[in-house]
Amino acid sequence: MTTASAAAVVVLAAGEGTRMRSATPKVLHTMGGRSLLGHALAAATDLEPERVCVVVRHDRDRVAAHARELLPSVLVADQDEIPGTGRAVRCALAVLDGAADADAARQGRTPSGEGGLEGPVVVMAGDVPLLDGGTLRELLEAHVADRNAVTVLTTRVDDPTGYGRIVRDGSGQVARIVEHKDADPAELEIDEINSSIYVFDAAVLRAGLARLGRHNAQGEVYLTDVIAIARSEGEAVRALQIDDPIVVAGVNDRAQLAELRAALNRRILTDWMIEGVTVVDPATTWVDVDVELERDVTLLPGTQLHGRTTVAAGATIGPDTTLVDVVVEAGATVTRSHATSSRIGPGAVVGPFSYLRPGTDLGPDGKIGAYVETKNARIGEHAKVPHLSYVGDAVVGEHSNVGAGTIFANYDGVTKSSSVVGDHVRIGSNNVLVAPVTLGDGAYTGAGSVIRRDVPPGALGVSQSPQRNVDGWVFRRRPGTSAAEAAAAALGVTPPDPAETTAGQAEQTPGDRPADGTTEGH
Repeated sequence: MTTASAAAVVVLAAGEGTRMRSATPKVLHTMGGRSLLGHALAAATDLEPERVCVVVRHDRDRVAAHARELLPSVLVADQDEIPGTGRAVRCALAVLDGAADADAARQGRTPSGEGGLEGPVVVMAGDVPLLDGGTLRELLEAHVADRNAVTVLTTRVDDPTGYGRIVRDGSGQVARIVEHKDADPAELEIDEINSSIYVFDAAVLRAGLARLGRHNAQGEVYLTDVIAIARSEGEAVRALQIDDPIVVAGVNDRAQLAELRAALNRRILTDWMIEGVTVVDPATTWVDVDVELERDVTLLPGTQLHGRTTVAAGATIGPDTTLVDVVVEAGATVTRSHATSSRIGPGAVVGPFSYLRPGTDLGPDGKIGAYVETKNARIGEHAKVPHLSYVGDAVVGEHSNVGAGTIFANYDGVTKSSSVVGDHVRIGSNNVLVAPVTLGDGAYTGAGSVIRRDVPPGALGVSQSPQRNVDGWVFRRRPGTSAAEAAAAALGVTPPDPAETTAGQAEQTPGDRPADGTTEGH
């Protein structure tokens, strides 16, 4: 088995990406739950190189900070105002040489006077999100096995417009790479293109970079000119050609970003389906790269799984459900709902139209039903919040039931407080629990209650005002209506004359007025 290793990986992330038409640097745009730079660094670290260096220029501080967040050990090279990939790599090599010399000094070795970095150096673009570590590994191993000075990753495309062309010599080696704007008519007919992904011997790269100029149509320092320089010195320059061009496709605008996002998603879904996950409609199902799924998970149409969501065996998600950083345990069901940073226990049921905010923890066989919102709430085993409720900053014990329309009032405008509901509690419909409040085990509350004080175990908490019926109110205040007709029929009386009733309205009592202020037709 080949044990090729890279001395360094250089990720080029200095471009502005003007065609993205965005205030966000191109490499920070996302797909599949990672930035483009995040995808590049993931592929780079799969090689387990000694060092990774990211070259920045446009919005340098923002890109550098993101790179360090993803990979704390990353080196950052700041490209100066001289344009071109050759200049970018030269800036990176200076940083890498400095790091290698510093390591040598720490180890008591004499630093090399010509540059401390030795061995294969992988150079790749930061905007090629479908490039994977396996392809980079194959390129590196071919480079080492063939003892090349330079190895170029290439592919063939139907329309090579805009790409650098691979010009081979009679032996099949790469003689040079010609940029599209510098190509002659014969070279423009070549359909083998440069992916801008290479492996260089460090010494060859260093020598070639020192000889680069800007004598080309764009006035830039081309890294590709190192190829021709190496060949002129008799060095071996070969290409590894891959079959699928989309692996090395770059992002230049948002249309290409969408195209590659869809391709990545299809790759992710295909891999999971092979592992035993049912995806009913891949065209409407989106799963991020860091999501983990187990066998016999079913994803229904309209499902989106983001971040580090995990779904255990036998769970069913969807349709029309979005989960972000959610743990779904075995056999759970989530239907037409949205959840973030929450846990859904084994056998639990969520939805439809539930909203689980961060900190929600639904226990085994529990239920969060239709039009329920939860936040920082622990809902115990077999506990149910079936519908039309808000549960925030609360603990709901095992086998308890929260009646429809219940609100946990957790905020007084200044501070948030918590409530505790014990085991086997029954909360009546249309309750308000004003935190902080505790309902003991086995407690009940009456429908329509506002619970401001603790309810002891086994007690009934009730806070309603006594109901008062105002007899004859409809006849006096709604004469001539269908309600008056129905009431008269039910009572077996003749409805009063509306004219007579209207004349007497000036003498109405306060009890005649509807407490809710309603008027006819509302």
